[in-house]
Amino acid sequence: MEGDSPRRVDIGFGGGQSLAVRLREGAYKALRDALDGDDSQRWHELAAEDATILVDLSQVVFIRLDTQEQRIGFRGA
Repeated sequence: MEGDSPRRVDIGFGGGQSLAVRLREGAYKALRDALDGDDSQRWHELAAEDATILVDLSQVVFIRLDTQEQRIGFRGA
């Protein structure tokens, strides 16, 4: 992630549901570290742009980081 501007992250769960959140780099890295760790901790507190979310790490099957710039308005033809 570039800079510290919030980026869209989709978190997918085992039952097929997904959650779209806007995270700053530190929160995204903390989530990745929690998923990669050998720690037996099941719950992770996620500081999103507009909410605090508790995520059950045992149910997460994927995370997707949006790499596109956010654009608003019309593009020139």
